Amino acid sequence: MKGLAEFVMRGRLQALLVIVAGAGSLLFCWISAAALALVTLRKGAGSGAWLFMWALLPAGTLLYAFGDSGPLALLAGTMVLALVLRATVNLPLAVLAGVGVGVATGLAMLAFSTAYLDQLVTYFAEFLASMEQQLSKGGQAVELPRPGATQIAGMLGAGTAMMSVLCLLLARYWQAALYNPGGFGVEFKALYYPATVSSVLVVAAVVLYGLGMQYRTWAMICLIPLTFAGLALVHTRIGLSGRGKGWLTWFYIAWLLFDPVKLLVVFFAIADSWLKFRQRWSRGPGTQVSQRDERDDRDDRDI
Repeated sequence: MKGLAEFVMRGRLQALLVIVAGAGSLLFCWISAAALALVTLRKGAGSGAWLFMWALLPAGTLLYAFGDSGPLALLAGTMVLALVLRATVNLPLAVLAGVGVGVATGLAMLAFSTAYLDQLVTYFAEFLASMEQQLSKGGQAVELPRPGATQIAGMLGAGTAMMSVLCLLLARYWQAALYNPGGFGVEFKALYYPATVSSVLVVAAVVLYGLGMQYRTWAMICLIPLTFAGLALVHTRIGLSGRGKGWLTWFYIAWLLFDPVKLLVVFFAIADSWLKFRQRWSRGPGTQVSQRDERDDRDDRDI
């Protein structure tokens, strides 16, 4: 992946080739979004905007031909986050801006893509009907809830926000790998939200969740910044404990497969906002032992 980043940064033509090639693909639009963010972070808003205008051609064609706005939304969302990060040099604020990206995407879907949402509603209804038939073979009727257009729009908004943040982090990793080795790890592990911000996000998520099934996917958008803050906390703890990458690998497998692990990560981020675990860990037993050893060494030298 570092080789791809080096190719993108060789010149405007190389960046244009990578971004345009992936912008019209459902499978590879994330590469285009990350490359666009990399150029924006390194070269500025002007270079990023020029590449974004070219990327609109394949992404817009996909939207016009099939009604799928996914690649276009991902490119625009990642571009916005990259502009925020370049302007503020504040990764937590850029990740927090992902909430705005998710909400804007969901509202845009409701306003301009009603036909596409209706297709998805029909698809989910047919899929769930077939699932009900399979589950009802034992003799007991099973009825699964059908998602509506509002719920699906929130789901697409949450997905776009999540992917936009991931593409931004990938671009930041590329930038650090090329120009500041090791810098991304330090920056990501410091990702943290104060108690005021985390409280607002939690309250917004709880209110949306309480409005009913149709708005529960919108509540997920509010928890995205806390998710990444929790992941950063896990990275910090594993790094301080001296455990290898194998622990992170198993953790991410569990995080992807089990919803309780996802909720636990969010809970850790909320708790960290109030308890400041990183400061406690930095003053842990290891630090005290080191200070005691230094005092013992000085005493030995005095003798």
